[in-house]
Amino acid sequence: MHAKIIALPALLAALTVGAGTCTAAETAPNALQTLVDANIRPLMAEYDIAGMAVAITHHGQAQHFNYGLARLDDQQPVTADTLFEIGSLSKTFTATLAALAQATGKLTLTDSAGKHWPELRGSQLEHASLLDLGTYTAGGLPLQFPDHVTDQASMLAYYRQWQPAYGAGSHRRYSNPSIGLLGLLAAKSMGQPFPTLMQGTLFPALGMPHSYIQVPAAQMPRYAYGYSKDNQPLRVTPGMLDAEAYGVKTSARDMLRFIQANLHPAGLSPDLQRAIATTQTGYYRIGEMTQGLGWERYPYPTSLARLQAGNSPAMALEAHNATRLAPAEFEPGDSLFNKTGSTGGFGAYAVFIPSQDLGLVLLANKNYPNAARIKAAYAILTALAKSTGESE
Repeated sequence: MHAKIIALPALLAALTVGAGTCTAAETAPNALQTLVDANIRPLMAEYDIAGMAVAITHHGQAQHFNYGLARLDDQQPVTADTLFEIGSLSKTFTATLAALAQATGKLTLTDSAGKHWPELRGSQLEHASLLDLGTYTAGGLPLQFPDHVTDQASMLAYYRQWQPAYGAGSHRRYSNPSIGLLGLLAAKSMGQPFPTLMQGTLFPALGMPHSYIQVPAAQMPRYAYGYSKDNQPLRVTPGMLDAEAYGVKTSARDMLRFIQANLHPAGLSPDLQRAIATTQTGYYRIGEMTQGLGWERYPYPTSLARLQAGNSPAMALEAHNATRLAPAEFEPGDSLFNKTGSTGGFGAYAVFIPSQDLGLVLLANKNYPNAARIKAAYAILTALAKSTGESE
């Protein structure tokens, strides 16, 4: 007999806190607070994490749990509005922008890269589809740009000389230059710079008023410092297509709103509803994981081992055989969606389960192992499921 990860209405209905923010410092104990504490405090101690923000949504209700310090120098505590770097979790926003460009008729994901950047014509990338760029299946673009790619000219030269190691659509190789190029081309199709589109169009449309590519001076007091293994303060280093691949800075409150938008897109504009559906659609199967546009999907219910394997270093660093799904699969009700993200000093994880109307966000100002993030999140969900008394 093992517990199913199922809906949580009985437990959440019994909570003594309201639908607003609950912090780790509150004196009135409750079941969900105790559960989150039991999984987050040991995690922070094991990996020497200065601060974490945890957010959970269920049936539209948001619960926030905040731990430790956003900055060690001035002892600023973490709140639900602290800005964290989310690293490659940013790719889900890049994907949403590209999908919105399709929904508004600016591009189609079957377009070639050369159609939107004529300078690519004559290169191996000219005929790569935008979908293949967004699903890391264009032929083996690497995880990072080489060190010599430091400006627009050297980036274009790199793309023009790049030679694929695999046929398009045959292998998935996780790649910042791949999905970063999708973001660049989506912005070109929409006629504005990528940061402008994110901060002026997408974030407001998603109800995320304090999310940024470039943090304004007035918001810098909210911006946490990340920390290295020896607790030296860090923030993300600029690089080519950093905004498109790993550049979002956001809070647990805003990030949870994005998860809620994915769970309940009906409140969004029709174009954004179509965009959300596009990102949740499965396009390639890689082992037990289905690659969406930004999001990575698993059959629900799933196992901890499966999630950890799908977010392992091997999945980020190695090429894997990919099977194109024809037609593409849109099955949100039977799926778990997740994505990790890291910069030098930050670690993030987001997961949502549409059939349970359930989502969880973990933001930390240290880059700690993906396996540990997923274990903590999975433990919270599993324990909540057990609390309903349903098992199989």
